[in-house]
Amino acid sequence: MSKLLVHIQEKIHAQHPCLPLSWLPPDRSGLIISEQPQGGANLKIHFLVFLVENIPYGPQFSPETLTGASFCRLVVGAPYETNGQQKTGDVYKCPVTSDTHSNCTKLNLGTASQGTKGRVTLSNVSERKDNMRLGLSLATNPKDSSFLVGVVQYGEDVVHEFHLNDYSSEAFQKGGRKGAKRVMIVITDGESHDSPDLEKVIEDSEKDNVTRYAVAVLGYYNRRGINPEAFLNEIKFIASDPDDKHFFNVTDEAALKDIVDALGERIFSLEGTNKNEISFGLEMSQTGFSSHIVEDGILLGAVGAYDWNGAVLKETSSGKVIPLRESYLQEFPEELKNHGAYLGYTVSSVVSTARERLYVAGAPRFNHTGKVIIFTMHSNRNLTIHQALKGEQIGSYYGSEINSLDVNGDGVTDVLLVGAPMYFSEGRERGKVYVYTLQENRFVSSGALEDLQSYQNSRFGSCIAAVPDLNQDFYNDVVIGAPLEDDHQGAIYIYLGFEETILKKYKQRIAAADLGPGLMYFGCSVHGQLDLNEDGLIDLAVGSLGNAVVLWSRSVVQINASIRFEPPKINIFTKDCKRNGKDATCMTAFVCFTAIFLSAHFQTASVALRYEAAIDERRYAPRALLDESGERHAQQALVLPAGQEHCETLRFHVLDTADYVKPVTFSIDYELEHPESGPVLDDGWPTSLRVSVPFWNGCNEDEHCVPDLVLDARSDVPSAMEFCSRALRRAAPACSAFSLSFDASVFIIESTRRRVAVEAVLENRGENAYSTVLNISFSRNLQFASLIPKDDTDINIDCATEEKHPNKRVCNVSYPFFRAKAKVAFRLDFEFSKSVFLQSMEIYLVANSDSEEKESTKEDNVAHLNFQLKYEADLLFTRCGAGGLCIIAWCHA
Repeated sequence: MSKLLVHIQEKIHAQHPCLPLSWLPPDRSGLIISEQPQGGANLKIHFLVFLVENIPYGPQFSPETLTGASFCRLVVGAPYETNGQQKTGDVYKCPVTSDTHSNCTKLNLGTASQGTKGRVTLSNVSERKDNMRLGLSLATNPKDSSFLVGVVQYGEDVVHEFHLNDYSSEAFQKGGRKGAKRVMIVITDGESHDSPDLEKVIEDSEKDNVTRYAVAVLGYYNRRGINPEAFLNEIKFIASDPDDKHFFNVTDEAALKDIVDALGERIFSLEGTNKNEISFGLEMSQTGFSSHIVEDGILLGAVGAYDWNGAVLKETSSGKVIPLRESYLQEFPEELKNHGAYLGYTVSSVVSTARERLYVAGAPRFNHTGKVIIFTMHSNRNLTIHQALKGEQIGSYYGSEINSLDVNGDGVTDVLLVGAPMYFSEGRERGKVYVYTLQENRFVSSGALEDLQSYQNSRFGSCIAAVPDLNQDFYNDVVIGAPLEDDHQGAIYIYLGFEETILKKYKQRIAAADLGPGLMYFGCSVHGQLDLNEDGLIDLAVGSLGNAVVLWSRSVVQINASIRFEPPKINIFTKDCKRNGKDATCMTAFVCFTAIFLSAHFQTASVALRYEAAIDERRYAPRALLDESGERHAQQALVLPAGQEHCETLRFHVLDTADYVKPVTFSIDYELEHPESGPVLDDGWPTSLRVSVPFWNGCNEDEHCVPDLVLDARSDVPSAMEFCSRALRRAAPACSAFSLSFDASVFIIESTRRRVAVEAVLENRGENAYSTVLNISFSRNLQFASLIPKDDTDINIDCATEEKHPNKRVCNVSYPFFRAKAKVAFRLDFEFSKSVFLQSMEIYLVANSDSEEKESTKEDNVAHLNFQLKYEADLLFTRCGAGGLCIIAWCHA
């Protein structure tokens, strides 16, 4: 995988856990990254540690462009900053430059400075700013380059709700509020030893409205074969009525996990059912816990509003919009009001296909599985909830992180991402990010992003950052943090957008362990909207424990390669040079490269490239070699200016070979000379090129050879007519007796004949015929003896035996090609078998080639000799009489 993102540019140090990051941009875009630290600014800032199951949600950052300055500043929220005796929180500004010791300056927003009351203050109000968490959230405004500072636990009206002496009849004590639901769970694997007191205990529990769940574990009884009836009766007595809702039994201890979900749902359903509790509105709202800027105002999450069910408020130029509690009842019913849903934990917005701006808010504790609502807000303090998305696992914190992405930049939201960082899988709190795509104005589930390779408590999805096009392919991308990976060192994952969705396989993983020692919880916050170093590319800021890491983007370059040859074809008919004392065909290859940077900012840049050239790389023995090295391989390095073609000259020579049909392959593989720094290659772009240089076949301009093979063959075996017409045989009684003298279909094998000779001529009346082959087959009464070309021709005919077919021969004619207008005469010799006698003799010759001959001329490519035979016999008669006298008579028939 190519290095996509980052170069560690700067570390900003702090003493406490990180807060989410946010940039306040000028007007730039881009991204791809390298990994080398350049500097850091030392800070002593007290950060808020906001704990949700021990998750530190870390520092808030936002870059600020200052008037008259040529560099950017990073704005850092410090919600635990102490001013005087109060922990008001504050905001710092830090210049991002090449200076490794740049100083950060506190803005003093939260307290009086030099005779002023402070920039965050209210007129004519008695203020109480202690623990107000100034800087908990930051949001940038792309319109005027300003930034929004989130403040929680700070109300407009500071009043005494009550004094402790107002209610002398009541005092604080241990326990819950009066009327709160009480639950007792009993899990046991045996009967009690104080059963006489059991009835009174149950009676007291009933008076105190304690709901009792009882679980009987039968492992002990089952293993020893004991009847559990008495045990079960006692446990049922302990459980509240009815038994089917409050009594459970499992076969053994391991089976307890099977009832966890059912038991949990029944207990959770008891919450928030009391009708007589004191209700809170916005007094504990924590407004500013999250924030998001929209066209006409600012959305503020208020997780503590309405008894911690939460709410979303909107600040506009014409006033505030504070939705009524009743506006949420559609998705947050009254009977669950004490669940503490934390609506407003995150806020965002999307643009529908109807070009309507819709708001999105997460409630990670709703029903303990989490919920996300998509809604519009009206000036009459009502909401219209268009859609609700629900989590699937208890405790996963589904909805604690939300972000939307317009992948293709058409102004319509394509993807909504919902994080569930505490999603439990395979025994680990690995985390998960749900992906929803927009279809017909509704978001539809489209799978999830997960770290399937890291089996650890990573809390993947603790932060989700939508960032502009990182790999410069014109699709926007996503960065997801997993701050607990690698033993809490942390990592971030980069996912690329494509068309209207997000690719499910991450493109790059950047781990804190690879960046340097000392980083912890890296990836708890990420933001990237600004070009910090003015190179035309978007850069990233990543939060970690006590450090903010600035990551530089890397430009993306595409390398276009081409190869051309001079001459364009290999002329095997002309040997124009000598190499190592042998005639050869010499060639020149021009290997050309052009570097195309995808960012317009790099059109005057250059890139160092290394390439390797190879000839016939997939052949055991190459048919050509490079002149300079005398080998098939060569490596070269060069520097390519952006947008300019640069060509290298490679000279090579082609050797004599048996294969002139298949073209010679010429390949180049190329890569960046310094892949760890500078630009990166476009991952989807080719990094190799393979071309073929053909042999010139000597045919017409259409490169298509059309041969015309003609084969003629005659045997020296005489016909009966020829046999009888010979001078010495005219009066032979055999010819007259059998009437053979006029039969031309019968051939005579003389008694003295041991061989058969076939005189043949093969001619090519058309264009060059490549890989011309003569196939010879013959009957079993013949044995192949030889094939000899005649007339001192330079055309070779090489024959080979087929092991499985002893009566066949395959002969290559003038390999690799049989020239146009060429002719070769040859003689075939066969011997008669001494063991096989047949009434006929057959010889079959077929000439063909790899070139495409016309069907109309193929008829004369075959010579078929098929003879009916008569054998001339020599007979020897002997007769021996008495006395040992023998008479021998010889008869020729």
